[in-house]
Amino acid sequence: MKKTTIAGLIGLLFTTPLIAAETSINAKDVIVTASRTPQQKENVIADVTVINQEEIERAGQSTLTELLQRQPGVEISSNGGAGSNSTVMLRGASANQTVILIDGVRVNSITAGTTYLGNITPSQIERIEILRGPASTLYGQDAVGGVIHIFTKQINGQPRFNAAIGYGSYNTRTAEAGLGGSYNGLNYSFNASSKDTDGFSALKTNTGVQADKDGYRNLSASGRIFYNVTDRNQIGIQFFNSTGKVNFDGSSSFNSFDKINQSSFSIFSKNQINDIWSSDLTLSKGIDKYEDYYSSASDPSEIKSKQNQYSWQNNFKVNLGTFTVALDRLEQKLNSTYDYTNLSRDSNGYFLGYLTDIGAHSIQANLRLEDSTQYGKHSTGSVGYGYQLNDEWRATASYGTAFKAPTFNDVYAPAGWGANINLKPEESESIEASLRFKNKTSQASITVYDNKVTNLILSNGAAWPNSMMVNIGKAQLKGATLFASTAIESWLLDGSVDFQSAENSLSGNTLPFRADTHGSLHLSKSWENWNLSSEVVGASARYNNAANTQKMAGYSILNFVVDYKINKDWSAQSRVNNILDKDYALSLDWTGTPYNTPGANVFFSLRYSPSF
Repeated sequence: MKKTTIAGLIGLLFTTPLIAAETSINAKDVIVTASRTPQQKENVIADVTVINQEEIERAGQSTLTELLQRQPGVEISSNGGAGSNSTVMLRGASANQTVILIDGVRVNSITAGTTYLGNITPSQIERIEILRGPASTLYGQDAVGGVIHIFTKQINGQPRFNAAIGYGSYNTRTAEAGLGGSYNGLNYSFNASSKDTDGFSALKTNTGVQADKDGYRNLSASGRIFYNVTDRNQIGIQFFNSTGKVNFDGSSSFNSFDKINQSSFSIFSKNQINDIWSSDLTLSKGIDKYEDYYSSASDPSEIKSKQNQYSWQNNFKVNLGTFTVALDRLEQKLNSTYDYTNLSRDSNGYFLGYLTDIGAHSIQANLRLEDSTQYGKHSTGSVGYGYQLNDEWRATASYGTAFKAPTFNDVYAPAGWGANINLKPEESESIEASLRFKNKTSQASITVYDNKVTNLILSNGAAWPNSMMVNIGKAQLKGATLFASTAIESWLLDGSVDFQSAENSLSGNTLPFRADTHGSLHLSKSWENWNLSSEVVGASARYNNAANTQKMAGYSILNFVVDYKINKDWSAQSRVNNILDKDYALSLDWTGTPYNTPGANVFFSLRYSPSF
C-alpha cells in the first residue's frame, strides 16, 4: 500500500466532520471475552472489536478469514480459495499464538497449534469478539497475540424460522436455515448450512492436474437447548459441527484433497447461588479431524485432535467490584497414522480475577497458574486501568504476560521431524495504552503496544537428520492501531489502519506474512429499503519466509454490496468482491509459487426472515 494511500486513509479517519446522525453508533454491546464476565463495551479496558450479525450477513459469501481481514490488528494468509488452509495473526503474533474459541471451546489442531478457519463458515456465526493483546491469564496457553471468540447463531424469544439461498461466481451455491425460540422456560435454537463451489486453481500453475479447479463443499450445523429450572438456575447443551472437503494442488499425478471435521459439544449449568455469588460449570469437548488424501483416494494420512475441557467459574459481585475464581482443566489427546512419541497431555489452570468501575476509574487485575504434565508450572498475570477524562474521552493502559505451549509437533513428532521433548514454553511481556473518543454519532481510538516474546521455538538450522526445534528465538511485536467511525445523516464511515514492526530480534528479519502497514475503510449509505456500501482492504509488502527472500507485493482490493429490503420478511443482496480484479497473493508454496486469490466475482442471495 502506498504511503499516499495510508495518509489519505488517516485523513478520512480523523478529519471527517462529526455531524449529527439519524442513527447513532451503538456502544452498548456487552463484551464477555475481555474479562470472562459480561461488561458494557464502554467499560472494557482491553482492545476489543465486535463483529455483529449485520456485518456478517453483509459479508455475503465471504470466508471467515476474509471477514476477519477487515478488522483492526488482523492479518491473514491463505493457501487458495474457499475451504483452503488459512491462518490469522493478531498484532503480529503467529497464528499458533492466538486462541480461537467456538462458543468458549477450543477446536484446534494440537499438532500444529492452529485452527482450520477455512472450514468455519460465516453462515453459522452470530457474533465474533476479537480480544487483542496477551490473554493467557484469562484463557491459558497460547493466547500471546489475543483471542478470537466465535459465537454460533441463536434465536431467542417468540418461535421463528429463517432461511437463505445464494448463488455466485465459481458456481458457488449456498443454503442455510434456522429455527428457534422460547417456550415455558425452554429455549432452543438450531441452524444448518451448506456451501458448494467449483473454486479455482489453488496455485498459479498451468501444468498437469494442478491446473484444474480446486473446489470445496461444506455441511455445518449448530444448536443450543437450555432450560430455566428457576429464575436463578439454568442448564443446557450446545453443539457445533462443520464437515468439509477441499481440493488442493499437491501431487502432480493425483487430484489431491483434504477432509476436515471440526466439532464441539458442551453441557453447562449456570446458577445464581445468592445475591452476590454466581457459579457456571461447563464440560466441553472439541475435536479437529484432518484427513489428507495427497496421492490416493484410499490411503489417507490422519490427525485427530481431541480436547476435553472443564471449567468451573465463580463470580462474587460485591461493593468493591467483581471477584472471579475459576478452575480450568484441559485434556489433550491425539490419534494419528503418524508415529508420535506421546499421544496426550493435561493441564490445570487456576484463575483469580478482579474487575471494578469506581466513578471515572476502571480497574482489572488477573492472576493465573497453569500446571501441565508436559511443561510443568507456569504463571501469568495482567493489570489494566482506565480513566474517563470527560464525557467523550477515555484513556487506558495495561500490562500483561502470556505464554505459548510447545505443540505436539514440537515435542512429540515422529523421529526425523526435529521434535525436542525439552522445549520450554514461549513467553511474552506486553504493555499497551490507548486514547478513545466517543459521542452519540462518532468514535475513534489510537492504541499503541509493545510485546516482547522470548524462548521463541525455532529450528536450530542444522541439516536433516540433525535439525531440531530449540528455544533460541526472540521477537518484538510493536505498533499502533488507529480506528474511527462516524455517522453523517444516512451515511456511515468507518475504518482502521495498523502500523507495526514484527521482527525476529536475533536476525533482524521481519516475521513472515506481516505487513508494516495494513488497514480497511468502509463507507455505506442507507435510504428507504436500500443500503449501499463499499470497502477497501489493503496491506503493504510482506515476506513469505523467515529468511525474507520471498517477497509478496502490497495490495488493495475494492468490494461493493447492495442490500434491498423487499418487504418485512424478504431481503436480497448482491455483493461484488475485488471489483478491480486485483491480482495479489497472501501466501506462496515451498517453491515460491503464489497461491491464487479470488478475482473479480459476484454473489447474489435471498433471505427470508419473517417478523412477528
